[in-house]
Amino acid sequence: MRIARIETFLVPPRWLFCRIETDDGVVGWGEPVVEGRAEVVRAAVDVLAEYLVGRDPLRIQDHWQVLSKGGFYRGGPVLSSAVAGLDQALWDIAGKTYCAPVHALLGGPVRDTVRVYAWVAGDEPARLTEQITAQVEAGFTAVKMNAAGRVTPIATPAETAAVVERVATAREVLGPHRDVAVDCHGRFTPASARRVLAELAPLHPLFVEEPVLPEQTHLLRDLVAASSVPIATGERLYDRAGFLPALTAGIAVAQPDLSHAGGVTEVVRIAALAETYGAQLAPHCPLGPIALAAGLAVAFTVPNFLIQEQSLGIHYNKDADLLSYVVDPEPFRFTEGHARRTELPGLGVTVDEAAVRAADRSGHAWRNPVWRHTDGSFAEW
Repeated sequence: MRIARIETFLVPPRWLFCRIETDDGVVGWGEPVVEGRAEVVRAAVDVLAEYLVGRDPLRIQDHWQVLSKGGFYRGGPVLSSAVAGLDQALWDIAGKTYCAPVHALLGGPVRDTVRVYAWVAGDEPARLTEQITAQVEAGFTAVKMNAAGRVTPIATPAETAAVVERVATAREVLGPHRDVAVDCHGRFTPASARRVLAELAPLHPLFVEEPVLPEQTHLLRDLVAASSVPIATGERLYDRAGFLPALTAGIAVAQPDLSHAGGVTEVVRIAALAETYGAQLAPHCPLGPIALAAGLAVAFTVPNFLIQEQSLGIHYNKDADLLSYVVDPEPFRFTEGHARRTELPGLGVTVDEAAVRAADRSGHAWRNPVWRHTDGSFAEW
């Protein structure tokens, strides 16, 4: 069996899918994308495809080594995301070839269900009571929301109070037996993050995500030491080497993204590394169904899994949603806030190829907003 063809599809709302077909007709799907730079990742996939076409698709570990390390310049979000999507598709092919789900190929499941959380509000949280109530009624036991929109370099008392008020509102709706996670999105400076974490501690968030930017990972140790709030990070870290400083700093939750951090192959290794530091795994996934299926495959097999992100109804999904490109929604049916393990071969997602090809004809050009402070200077989004 040899890889015969690799295609990519730019599909709304902001995703990129890849399709690998073998010479005997087995098809695997992956989701290689950097949100806002999908076209750039598409070009990277095309370059990497030059190596893969004509080769045995089942040599996944060897292909990962060559795709990740075969060039003199390595790493970064574009290359790692291109490798991630191709890696997902190769695992999908392997599962279909061996008539087994990917979680079986990874050593078998350690759990029967995977807890997932739902997003509420958007970049500048509002209408929280209504939205959280709706998710609770839908059966979810955990939600996540952004802490704030634009934040001044040293957060004002009003800005800090607004964050605390939002989380307090969530806690009131959720009660003591459900969870709220808070995403700072790297919008806070270290000084502001220290203040906010101290104020949030009595509300017991499940975790606070990206309290500082990923390039400030060297500052995480002080934040961890200063607060009892579990710190999470990782959506903008792309390999084990990137996670090591965060783990040694004492983060509680590692959040690799299956479409950014080298795919199934590398995220399994990141999970094992995190386990040695007592950190839990909460895969990042505000993306599409293939990325989520890959995340679930890992979640069913790693012992230190905490919770899985998913994008159903997320504020980014304007022109399409999680189920828009799948034939069978069953693998993504959440019961009491959990996804049940599927025994379908490969990643377990049946892609609606006709819908994908039709969507690619119009494509998308999604870009994240560029924010500015009131004085006109750049603000972190």
